[in-house]
Amino acid sequence: MFKYKVFLSVVETGSFTKAGELLNLTQSAISHAVSGLEHELGLTLLIRGRSGIKLTSNGERLMRHFREIVQMNERLYQEVALIKGLETGTVKIGTFSSVSIQWLPGIIHKFNEQFPLIELKLLDGNYHEIENWIASGEADFGFVNLPTLDVLEVLPLKKERMLCVLPSNHMLREQTTIRVDQLLDEPFIMPASGCDTDVWRIFSQHKLAPTIKYELEDDHAIMAMVQNGLGVSILPEMILVQNPYELCIRPLDGPYSRSIGIAAASLKSMAPAAKKCMNFIAEWIR
Repeated sequence: MFKYKVFLSVVETGSFTKAGELLNLTQSAISHAVSGLEHELGLTLLIRGRSGIKLTSNGERLMRHFREIVQMNERLYQEVALIKGLETGTVKIGTFSSVSIQWLPGIIHKFNEQFPLIELKLLDGNYHEIENWIASGEADFGFVNLPTLDVLEVLPLKKERMLCVLPSNHMLREQTTIRVDQLLDEPFIMPASGCDTDVWRIFSQHKLAPTIKYELEDDHAIMAMVQNGLGVSILPEMILVQNPYELCIRPLDGPYSRSIGIAAASLKSMAPAAKKCMNFIAEWIR
């Protein structure tokens, strides 16, 4: 079991050194564990080069099974802990920026008070990365933008408006709502690929395309660009709450929204700690 966990840490961090820091082991111990696993299986799993490490085709083929073994072992010990009256374990959660900023600080604070022996680890990424982490088993569950992958099981959480973001002195500031077609001739700041699903859906409904000037993944970078008159954008309401920028924020003329949910590979077979955390989040948000 130790060898599988070490191997996964090496692959996920991309480095023997970083894996050692994560697991509090020497680089020699990490290397010995990986070599031992390769010797045990009679296969080369990693290619070590100057540019870092890379999975062999055999390593890629076995990754899913290694994750399943580690997850089953984690579930076993969590069940034993529950039998003994303890609630313990490690939960890996995929999350994106607006959730990390607006929801997770409050959620984690309260969760840690009630369940101090359950460790939460956050994997920050875009919509597509989170879906892949859940599907591959790298994350126990994650926040997703709905609809998501068919292979995932979903618990819907909240629907929120998509809003138009303009410079504070923009000529459309006097309008109470903004039509999508009014943005076509404006330099548009688009959320980067993987974060742009909701915005493209809005334009696609009208068979229109914005004039994209910049693409940025960070919501705060987008707001800063808009504040400085470099373009306009469309962002979810959650990220715009109590933002520190001088912006003109207006509803769009239409019922445009995004839906956030929690997704897992299987809601029924989740580890006890992950299930406890998922239910806690759902109750907190509702």
